Amino acid sequence: MSRIAVIDFETTGLSPVMGDRATEVAIVLVEDGRVVDRFQSLMNAGLYIPAFITALTGITNSMVAAAPAAESVMRDANRFVGNAPMVAHNASFDRRFWQAELTRAGEVAMQPFACTMLVARRLYPRAPSHKLGVLVDYHQLPKAGRAHRAMADAEMAASLLGQIQHDLHVWHRVARADHGLLMALQRCAKPLVGALIARCAVARADGL
Repeated sequence: MSRIAVIDFETTGLSPVMGDRATEVAIVLVEDGRVVDRFQSLMNAGLYIPAFITALTGITNSMVAAAPAAESVMRDANRFVGNAPMVAHNASFDRRFWQAELTRAGEVAMQPFACTMLVARRLYPRAPSHKLGVLVDYHQLPKAGRAHRAMADAEMAASLLGQIQHDLHVWHRVARADHGLLMALQRCAKPLVGALIARCAVARADGL
């Protein structure tokens, strides 16, 4: 199974379209269910961090003032990921910042994103909610550190990804729970999820 890059950003707000910027990025490289490498850095985007964001993340203005420039961090992050497909929890958020920050750095964002939140909504409809922390508790996965710090959240998202791949393989008899299947699942209408998984299981039985 090919490598997957699991990413999480901490930011000054909700949307780069509204002028918000990233303050921290963490990426966990996963291969065959194992973490094989990690990347993490605070970044200085030259933007003030509101007090409520500092209260949520613990990231202060003085911390980012001492951090490398955002453009430099993002170029390093893009080289680290390479052509690996990406995964995030609530991926629409992280994808927007990945694309916006790479564009500012003069880089091309070419990696496709899959979303563990969307996939979890289809596989685990009985979970009390589909927030990352709730799903980690639901599956009794290890807590990786303080929530709303990038590496802790990326580690927990990587653990959830491993749980999803395990359940697809063991319980649903899917041979390759790869990034392509995650993309298909997140786009699949909920009533059709069972049929999609069944087709994957049939492909396994037929040796395709």
